[in-house]
Amino acid sequence: MTLAVGDKAPNFEMNTDGDGKITLSDIKGYNVIVYFYPKDDTPGCTKEACEFRDAFPDFSSLDAKIVGVSKDTVAKHNKFKAKYDLPFQLAADEDGSVCDSYGTWVEKSMYGKKYMGIERATFLIDKEGVIRGIWRKVKVKGHVEEVLEASKSI
Repeated sequence: MTLAVGDKAPNFEMNTDGDGKITLSDIKGYNVIVYFYPKDDTPGCTKEACEFRDAFPDFSSLDAKIVGVSKDTVAKHNKFKAKYDLPFQLAADEDGSVCDSYGTWVEKSMYGKKYMGIERATFLIDKEGVIRGIWRKVKVKGHVEEVLEASKSI
C-alpha cells in the first residue's frame, strides 16, 4: 500500500529517547511532522536533524510536533539527541513495522549493490490524523524550509 495526501496516517507505537513511548494517537490534536531517516550520527541525517532543531521554535509556534524515526536503538537515539541538543523525540522502529506501514523500507542501491534501507521521507499530518504532505527521496538541503512552509497552510 502506498500512502497519499488525504489518507489517514497509520497509527504507530514506538519507544523513544529518554525511555519514553510515542503513539500517533497520543499526539492527535497537533500537527505532526514524522521524518524517517537512515541512521543516527551520519552526515546527512545529522544535518537534517540539526535543521529541524534550528527550526523547532517555528514549528512549535504552529502547534506542530516533530518526530524523527529510524531503526536505531533507543540508546543510540539518546546519544544522538544529547550530542546535537535535539528538542524533539527520536523514535526507535527497531522491528521496521512503522517503516513498512509508511512505505519507507525500500530497496536501495549503492555502488551497484542492492540492499534494504530506510528511504529519507517526511510526512506532514494534520490535527485529525490526515496526511497533508509527503516528501519522498528527500534531499536535505532546503527540505526543512519546505516542510515549514507547508505546515503554515494546514
